[in-house]
Amino acid sequence: MTAYTNKPEQITALYARLSQEDALDGDSNSIVNQKAVLSKYAADNGFTNLAFFIDDGVSGVTFDRPSFNRMIKEIEAGNVSTVIVKDMSRLGRDYLKVGYYTEIFFVERDVRYIAINDGVDSEKGDNDFTPFRNLFNDFYAKDTSKKVRAIKRAQGMAGEHLTKPPYGYKVAPDNKKQWIVDEEAAPVVKRIFDLCVAGNGPMKITKILKADKVLTAKAHYAKQKGKTLPENPYDWNESTIVGILERMDYCGHTVNFKSYSKSHKLKKRIPTTKEQQAVFRNTHEAIVEEAVFERVQELRSNKRRPTKAKRQGFFSGLVFCADCGSKLHFATCKSFDGSQDHYRCAKYKSNTGSCTAHFIREETLRKIVLNRIFAVTALFYDDVTAFMEMIRRQRFDEAEKEMKQKRREVGQAKKRIAELDRIFKRIYEDDISGTISHERFLKLSAEYEAEQKELTEKLTVQQQEVDTYEQDKNDFDSFAAIIRKYVGITELTPVIVNEFIKKIVIHAPEKIGGKRFQKVDIVFNFVGEIHFPTEPQTKDTEKQEKTA
Repeated sequence: MTAYTNKPEQITALYARLSQEDALDGDSNSIVNQKAVLSKYAADNGFTNLAFFIDDGVSGVTFDRPSFNRMIKEIEAGNVSTVIVKDMSRLGRDYLKVGYYTEIFFVERDVRYIAINDGVDSEKGDNDFTPFRNLFNDFYAKDTSKKVRAIKRAQGMAGEHLTKPPYGYKVAPDNKKQWIVDEEAAPVVKRIFDLCVAGNGPMKITKILKADKVLTAKAHYAKQKGKTLPENPYDWNESTIVGILERMDYCGHTVNFKSYSKSHKLKKRIPTTKEQQAVFRNTHEAIVEEAVFERVQELRSNKRRPTKAKRQGFFSGLVFCADCGSKLHFATCKSFDGSQDHYRCAKYKSNTGSCTAHFIREETLRKIVLNRIFAVTALFYDDVTAFMEMIRRQRFDEAEKEMKQKRREVGQAKKRIAELDRIFKRIYEDDISGTISHERFLKLSAEYEAEQKELTEKLTVQQQEVDTYEQDKNDFDSFAAIIRKYVGITELTPVIVNEFIKKIVIHAPEKIGGKRFQKVDIVFNFVGEIHFPTEPQTKDTEKQEKTA
């Protein structure tokens, strides 16, 4: 039996905890009930100088709890004589950590520990059942975690939202499972995407929103709830902008299982791959068009960085070499007046690299792109039906033959995979019955597994190609909307370039009759490359200065 010496100023800590899972068990573990049990026990047994430490809605698996941490600090300061809980599970459900506190931490600091319902009182000596109770509590937490995960999995696979609505949405007042548009925040989300399409990165976007005094997400929620605004209500964070730009939910789709934890004892969430996620389309009203979202993802994958001369290439990230496929880097310096700014192949390296000097001035490229957009617009408005037929003929007639073959291969692969499943079952039954030897079974199963794995990988790639092709066939309307949006443009802007152009391919220059000609392929968003009746080429009669 341990003797405890109480100082007059020491407190009796009454600790209560309730998690969301515990709340499902009814009122017996409610905070009100725990406080009543603790107060009565303290009064009946003559404990004085009482202080409650309460964690409501916090799991017993974690020990990073606000009130628990506050109680531990008081113990470390020597201000606590006794800790009383209703039962062992209130202290926690991790048997190793609970054991550490009850058998080491409290003992070393001369703190008496009482768990009322479990009959544990450290002043009365060791209770042989205490470690087992801790272990059972740990098993309970693990079992509860499995059940919660199973419920969440079922809800997620049914297309229900597994998270709170992101900034821009809110929960419908009449249906907690439904997201509706937040009319105040949604325009900000749309503006963030538009700013990105206009060529602005997350850092620049934060500066723009701050300058325009747009409330941050945190400040917006505080305002809605009538709470005091944060100290810096317009101080947007770059990571918040990135999170918004990468969230597909803004297209009106529910994306579940975006992260997971390795254990019920770990808070850290690990991102999943796209293949592990479940996407349910058109579950709520969209704030951002899917075409805009996809364009933003492309732009984000080709981040543009200003040069030392503090000038940014107008087409950076969009220009590629026709021969080696590398990007063309934007080249400039402070001594250039702008007309000398140019793009050159990343693998050229002043004639020491593996590719030739694919080179084009930005000024020239601006004229080509603007003229090409003019040409496309003219063809569209001259005869939209003929234009649409031309796009279909150029893009899909040849591809359709290839896709028919791929569809056949996809069907055959699916059929063979299903057949292999049946074969696996049959040879397994033969192995069990002794019809074939176990060694023969292992050899056959390994061969069939290898074949099935190869087929599955091939099927995934081919199915994606077929799906992309089918989607592309429906994209003409999106391209037509862009043409109508920018009819009559007189100059290029980053927004126009990003909405119209997906890729620019630069060929090596040729000299014909003493003049420099250069073929430039422009791949448009949604419809790909458009072959005009008379294919335009770059004709640059100016002297191309050699730049380092």
